[in-house]
Amino acid sequence: MLHKTKGIVLRTVKYGESSVIVTSFTELFGLQSYIVNGVRKASSKGTAKAAYFQPASQLDLVVYHQPARNLNRIREYKWSFLYQQVLSDVFRNAVAQFMIELLSKSLKEPEPNAELFYFMEDALQRLDAASPTVTANFPLFFALHLPVFFGFRIPDEWGEAQPYLDLKEGTFTAHHPQHPYFLEGRAAEAVAHILKVLQPEDLADVRLNGEQRREILQQLEQYYALHLPEFGALRTLPVLKEITS
Repeated sequence: MLHKTKGIVLRTVKYGESSVIVTSFTELFGLQSYIVNGVRKASSKGTAKAAYFQPASQLDLVVYHQPARNLNRIREYKWSFLYQQVLSDVFRNAVAQFMIELLSKSLKEPEPNAELFYFMEDALQRLDAASPTVTANFPLFFALHLPVFFGFRIPDEWGEAQPYLDLKEGTFTAHHPQHPYFLEGRAAEAVAHILKVLQPEDLADVRLNGEQRREILQQLEQYYALHLPEFGALRTLPVLKEITS
């Protein structure tokens, strides 16, 4: 049966001589894999078609959907949102790839989650229009707000009486944790600030240098690993840290 749905491309791998297998996070069906034929043909038209399936692309899709199949087909596709900078600007693209990988590693089952889809769709569009300062803080914003949809969001309860962020427990605490997975000082305060930010534009008020951002990102990777089974390491994080240096 054919369905119309929006989709965000997470991953594309070559298949055969001219086709690709696309992993997409869809509005209607959640995480899905599709085969798309003929998009890698050696012609200017084929090259143009392949451009639709870059990671982070936002598409309107017409798909065949059979729940029992691990691999369905895309019949039609077109842009649902055409980026101005995310696919071409090195810094924004590095942030977008980080977001895509973090989402991909967090998704475990092909279950629909429309609210998560809309959050991801909006976040990528806001990134496309973001100022340099907002772009620099965007990975922190995304990494701290994504856990809302997976049940391990950190409550924003930082204060003088609770200056430590215990990443194992996922809470601010008065006591120095007896393990290495924690943040304190300016890093903990900044996390609390970003947890209160609801509109990405307000990230312009979060004043951090590159070293502080990298420290927080490193610890947030560990936070995900502590709370999501088989999370592993983020391949995009070293690239992002290098660019932000």
